[in-house]
Amino acid sequence: MGTTTPPRTLAEALRARDDESLAGLLRARPDLLTPVPNDITQLATRAGTRASVVRALEHLDRFALQTAEALAVAPDPAPYGTLLGLLTGEGRNAGDIRDTHEARDTPGRYDDTRGANALADAIADALPAALGTLREQALVWGEDDRLHLVRTARELLAPSPRHPSPTGLGPTVAEATAGMSPGRLQEILAAAGLTATHDPVSAVAALTGLFTDRAAMAGLLDTAPAEALSVLDRLVWGPPYGEVTPNPAPPVRWLRDRGLLLPVSARTVVLPREAALHLRAGRAHRVPEPQPPAVEAIAHRDPQAVDSAAAGQAFLAVSTVEELLKGWNGGGPATLRAGGIGVRDLKRTAAALDVPEPVAAFWIELAYAAGLVASDGEAEERYAPTPAYDDWAELPAQERWAHLATAWLAATRTSGLIGGQDAKGRMLSALGPGLDRSAAPEVRHRVLALLAALEPGTAPDPGTVLARLRWERPLRGTAASPSPAASGSSSPTGSGSDGDTGDLRTRIALWTLNESELLGITGRGALAAQTRALLASGPAEAAALLAPLIPEPLDHVLLQADLTAVAPGPLERPLADTLSVLAEIESKGGATVYRFTPGSVRRALDAGRTAADLHAFLVTHSRTPVPQPLSYLIDDVARRHGHLRIGAASSYVRCDDETVLNEILADKRASALRLRRLAPTVLAAPVDPASLLEGLRDMGYAPAAESAEGDVLITRAGAHRTPPRTAPAPVPEGPPVPDTTLLGAAVRAIRAGDAAATAPRKERDQDADAPPAPPGSLPRTSAAETLATVQAAALTGSALWIGYVNAEGAASQHVIAPVKVEGGYVTAYDHTADGVRTYPLHRITGVAELADDATP
Repeated sequence: MGTTTPPRTLAEALRARDDESLAGLLRARPDLLTPVPNDITQLATRAGTRASVVRALEHLDRFALQTAEALAVAPDPAPYGTLLGLLTGEGRNAGDIRDTHEARDTPGRYDDTRGANALADAIADALPAALGTLREQALVWGEDDRLHLVRTARELLAPSPRHPSPTGLGPTVAEATAGMSPGRLQEILAAAGLTATHDPVSAVAALTGLFTDRAAMAGLLDTAPAEALSVLDRLVWGPPYGEVTPNPAPPVRWLRDRGLLLPVSARTVVLPREAALHLRAGRAHRVPEPQPPAVEAIAHRDPQAVDSAAAGQAFLAVSTVEELLKGWNGGGPATLRAGGIGVRDLKRTAAALDVPEPVAAFWIELAYAAGLVASDGEAEERYAPTPAYDDWAELPAQERWAHLATAWLAATRTSGLIGGQDAKGRMLSALGPGLDRSAAPEVRHRVLALLAALEPGTAPDPGTVLARLRWERPLRGTAASPSPAASGSSSPTGSGSDGDTGDLRTRIALWTLNESELLGITGRGALAAQTRALLASGPAEAAALLAPLIPEPLDHVLLQADLTAVAPGPLERPLADTLSVLAEIESKGGATVYRFTPGSVRRALDAGRTAADLHAFLVTHSRTPVPQPLSYLIDDVARRHGHLRIGAASSYVRCDDETVLNEILADKRASALRLRRLAPTVLAAPVDPASLLEGLRDMGYAPAAESAEGDVLITRAGAHRTPPRTAPAPVPEGPPVPDTTLLGAAVRAIRAGDAAATAPRKERDQDADAPPAPPGSLPRTSAAETLATVQAAALTGSALWIGYVNAEGAASQHVIAPVKVEGGYVTAYDHTADGVRTYPLHRITGVAELADDATP
C-alpha cells in the first residue's frame, strides 16, 4: 500500500497509491474522470457511488465477482484467510443434507478429495490476482489482514429480503433476530440445548457460536428428523427464504424452534447465514470458477481451405451489397414516419437478393453502417445510395470487403434485433431507431480474439465460446421470491442465484458467429488469415492478404441459344453494369446466368442504347457467336421501340400509324387509362405520363417518352443519390477510455488539488463564539483582508491557500505563490495547476497562509 500505517478510509488508501496505480484506476473506471475530481477525497466519494460501482462490478470476470460476493457475506473487515476459506470451503463437498450425518463416520462419501485439492489450489493461485483487480478498481481496500469491500458494493451484493445475495446466503443470526423478543430467544436457546441468558446480545452470540461450531452443529443435526433435513437440503444453496403456513408441519416447526429457520415475517422464514455455511462446508459459492473455461475445437481444417472459403464468401458479401444498392439506385424504400423501412419493403428486398429476411436485414444494416446508404431527406423521404457508394464501388473487391468488415466491427447497431420489440412494445425495423447496443463492438472483438487465439484452421465449439464469454463478463442473478408452502411445510424451489439472467451478450455473440460466416470473417467456422491481419494490422494488410484469393474479374460472357448468357466468374464493372441493364439475372452462384427478355432489351434502349450498340456490345464481350434468336429479339424490340410517343397533356400518345392507336382504343386493358382520341394520330389520357408509359408496356407495346420539344427522353439508371452523408457514429459503452496524456494530466491535477486541500494552514484569529470551519471548506476572508494578505505574500514570496469561484460558479482550492498584484488581479505561480495563472481578486473567496513546514 506504500505506507506503514494501515489506511482507515478508501480516501487514505487511494492517497497512498503511486501515480501509476491511480492512472490504472482511472483507466479501468473512466467514469470517475468526468469531470476530473478536485482531490483524492472527491475521487473516493465518486468511486463509491452506486452507478459507478454497478458499472465496475459489471466489468469483472466471474472469479473476481465471486471474490467480491464472498467479501460481501464475510465480516467487515475480513482477513485474507477468511476470504480464502469462503471460496475453498473446508475441504469436502456439500451434498444432500439428509445424508450428511449418516455419512459423518464415512468421510469418503462427502470428503472425497478427488479434484477438490486441485480446485482449492487453483483458487489459492487465482485469488491474489482477483483481489488485485478489486483493489485496482477501488472496490476493495485495506491490508490483507483487514480487507474492506466498499460499502456500496456490499449493499449491492449482501443478502436482503428484496435482493438476496448472488451466493444464495441469507442474513446473519444477528440480522435475522434483530427485533426478536428476549423470551423467544430464550426458547430457541433452550430447544437447541444452550444455556439460557436474559441478555439478547449474549443470546445471539450463543446461537451464532452454535452454528459456527462444527461438532456442536453436527450433534444438533443428528437429532433432526429426515424431513427437516430435506427442507434444509432445498434451502442451503438458495434462495434461503421460504413461506410457511400459520400451523407448519412438524419438521418445519423443529427447525424453527431451534433457530435453524428464523422468521422474517408472519409467513416467511429464512435459513441464517452461519447455519447455511456449515451445511455448505464453509463455501460461499456452490461452484467456484477460478479459471476461465477453455474454448474447445470441434474441427481442425486446412488453413488454406479456410482462407479460400472465407475469400469466396467475402466476394459474395461485396457482390450482395453492390446488388442491394443497385436495386436502390433509382430510390429505395420509403422511410417510415418513425424511421426505418417497412416489413413489405424488407420482404421485397429479401426476394430480390434471394436470401431470408434476417439476412437481408443484415446486409441493409451493414451498408448503412459503412455509410453507403442513407435517407435522402426529401419531402417524400426514401433511402438511396450515398455519394460514398460510388467511391466504394470503384475500389478493388478486397478493399471494398475491408471497408465493410471494419464498419461491421465498430457498429453498435445489431440487425439481429430487427423484428423484435422495444421496451414500449413497438416493432424494431431495419434502419429504424432502437437497434444500437453499445456492447456489440466489444463482444464482436472478444469473440474474434478467442478465435484468433486458436491454431489456424481450428473451428471452435460455439457453446464453449459462449461459456468463456459468460465467465469473462458474468451477468448477475435476480432475486428469487420466497417459495410457497406445501402441506404446511416450507418447500423452497429454484436453483442457486449464481445463474445468468440476461442474454443480450450471448445473443450478440451468436449473431457475431453467424455474421462472421456471412461476411467472410470466418471460413468453415475458423478464423481466416485475412481477418487475423485485420485485427492485428488493419484493413490495408487484410486487403493485401485477400487480394490473391479473389478471382480476377472477367471481360467476357458465354452467349447461349436459349437467350441466356453465362458469366463464368465475376465480371468487370463496366461489363456487369451494362449486362445488368440488358438482361435479367436468372440465377447466381459460381456462375451467374443472365436472361434476355423483350423487357430487358427495351430497358437498354430506354437507357439510350441503339440496336447497333447492343449488337456491337455482344460481339465484343461474348466468347461464343451471338445466337440468331438474340439478334432477332434485339432488332424486333428496337423496331417497335419509340413507335409510340408519350407526353404530358396530362399525358398523350402520339403515333403516325392510326391502326396502332385503333388497336389500343379497342383493347379492354386500356380502359383503366381512359384514353380518348384528340386527332387521328394522337390520344390523350388524364393519368400522368409515367403511369401511361407503364400501362402501355404492360399491354405489350414499347412506347418511348418524349420531351415538350418532341425529343425522346433517355432513362438512365442510378441517377438518384442522397446528399453527402457520414456513416452513423457508434454509441459508446460508457465514457471512452482516456489516453496516456489525459491520464497523466488528470493524476497531476488530482494530486495538486489534494495537496491544496490537505496542506496545513496557519491558525487565524477568529471570534471565540464562531464555529470552526469544516474540513476541506473554502477559506473566507473580507476583500480588504484578502488584498492585504496577497500583497504581503507577493513581497515576501510566500505561498497562500486560496478559495476560488470561476465564472461558471464552480468552487476550487489552489496553492499559489503571488508574483504581482495590480488592476484587481493577482498573477501567481499556481502549484495546483503547475503553471502561472492570473486570478480576479473579486472571485477569491478567501486566503490563508500555509504552515511554515507546508510551503511548497
